[in-house]
Amino acid sequence: MKRDNFIAICVTAAGALSMWATPAFAYLGPGAGLAAIGTFLALIIGVIAAFFGFLWYPLKRLLRKGKAVGASPSEAQEKPQAAPVDEGA
Repeated sequence: MKRDNFIAICVTAAGALSMWATPAFAYLGPGAGLAAIGTFLALIIGVIAAFFGFLWYPLKRLLRKGKAVGASPSEAQEKPQAAPVDEGA
């Protein structure tokens, strides 16, 4: 109950203090809007890149490793080995 009273007092105080606020008469040009949009898009792209970097690629490697372990030896692809080089000739 004390927390509810505290929240109610804070909201009432914020509302009362906002009544005495004076207008700033500030102008925000289109450059500020474009910067805000660019920042927002960079944040979204960063979150997506973090998802792929930290979750998707390790998961993909784990799935590939599981496929390779579960495959039969006849299905496994072997790398061709290079012919030995004779250094004496």
